[in-house]
Order: sequence, then structure tokens, then C-alpha cells
Amino acid sequence: VELVESGGGLVQAGGSLRLSCAANTRTFVGYIMGWFRQAPGKEREFVAAISWSGEDKHYLDGVKGRFTISRDNFENTVTLQMNNLKPEDTAVYYCAAAFYTGQPIGIMVQSPKYNYWGQGTQVTVSS
Repeated sequence: VELVESGGGLVQAGGSLRLSCAANTRTFVGYIMGWFRQAPGKEREFVAAISWSGEDKHYLDGVKGRFTISRDNFENTVTLQMNNLKPEDTAVYYCAAAFYTGQPIGIMVQSPKYNYWGQGTQVTVSS
């Protein structure tokens, strides 16, 4: 599965960005989708995940109420809407896909649980 992210960029604190990830697979509904980020000098960090149906979502505490994950199973895309951005949100953001085998969305916070990764898109928030 190839994942291609888009939508990153430079924004002032308090601004918004919308990240998109396109997946080239015929079985998109068979995957849990997630977003991770990695800031310079830090480990990759879970941001958000969404179930195959889109009904269940899980977020990093620090982004709750500001970020929204969604998916379109007809277009094979997953989106991360980021509002009220803060300088600490600055990072490379990665889209990831994990085979769905019945696991609850709440455990999908560790990067080794994902099978496929995009190349990443840079998000920079200036103060």
C-alpha cells in the first residue's frame, strides 16, 4: 500500500492546516488509519487514529478539541484537520495504515502496530 501525504506548510500560531493522505489500495476499508508526527530530536509520536468505518476515533490528549481525523472510504483518503495550531505542533506528520483484525482503536497508539507509512509532510507553526 502506498500512502501519499499532502497539505503541510508554514502557518502562524492559532492558524489551521488540513493534511490529506491518499492510499492506493482496493481494500482501504480493511485498514485502520493513523497520523503520527516527529519533531527534530524527538521520537515519533501518535496523533490520531480512525477505525475502518470512521465511527471510532482516538486522539493524543494534547490535540483533543483542536485536531479532527476523518476518512473517505470511496476516495481512499484520510484527513487530519488541525485548528488552533501551536508552535509545539511543529513536526513532520506521517500517515500510517494498519491491517484491521478486530483490534480496538484505542490500542493503535504505537508505531510498530502499523504496516505501511507515508513519506511525511512538514508542518511548521511560527509563534
